[in-house]
Amino acid sequence: MQTLAVVIITLNEERNIRRCLTSIRDLADEIIVLDAFSTDQTAAICAELGVQFHQRAWEGYSASKNYLNSLVTSDYILSLDADEALSEDLYKELLAVKQKGFNGTYSVNRMTNYLGKWIKHSGWFPDIKPRLFPRAGSYWSGEYVHEELVTPPSEEQVLKGILEHYSYYSYADHRARADKYSYLTAQKFHAAGKKVGPLKPLISAIGRFFAMYVIKLGFLDGWAGFKIAQISAQSNVVKYQELRRLNRENK
Repeated sequence: MQTLAVVIITLNEERNIRRCLTSIRDLADEIIVLDAFSTDQTAAICAELGVQFHQRAWEGYSASKNYLNSLVTSDYILSLDADEALSEDLYKELLAVKQKGFNGTYSVNRMTNYLGKWIKHSGWFPDIKPRLFPRAGSYWSGEYVHEELVTPPSEEQVLKGILEHYSYYSYADHRARADKYSYLTAQKFHAAGKKVGPLKPLISAIGRFFAMYVIKLGFLDGWAGFKIAQISAQSNVVKYQELRRLNRENK
């Protein structure tokens, strides 16, 4: 039978890591956590649960994930975030796929739990992510944000089970992380030479809110859908204002 490693990167994930590790229980032949020097109980929880635990200074998403993958000895890798957990259906499905034999790459459908509510619209679901792939010849690409998985040419399949994503516990947390990604995306755009006009931040925000709340049926997610659209729109303003600032400073 082919062997499977589950890999996870962490930074102060004491709220999430136990749930993540518990959800994979007997599925993995090796579990490896790469931690960016957490100051909370992340390391203690990982030690308690008996996983391989390594610490390394943060180098960005792709670089950190590629280093983590280099520690793997198994045939296949299942890459998870610390705030994710396998649903029972996905766990059983992965176990069956492992017993049958892995073939190609596999994506999962992720559903986000937002302040205690499962989000089924707003452009957040379905949310297909490639997560299970052969170790040999696979790597993560992308310098700034939204890293992409590159794998050898092979069959691609989407598993039916849900990957649970316990992403945000407060509106402030959502806004802070959304703005963080906006700054990183602005840096990516700037490095690529992209330029925008003075009205772009406002126009982009209005378009983002309308798309998420109306076109993608965010209103069906209730108040959570409104906040998701609102914060996403606000972060679009941040992204393009930052891009304009970078363009002005580097003329």
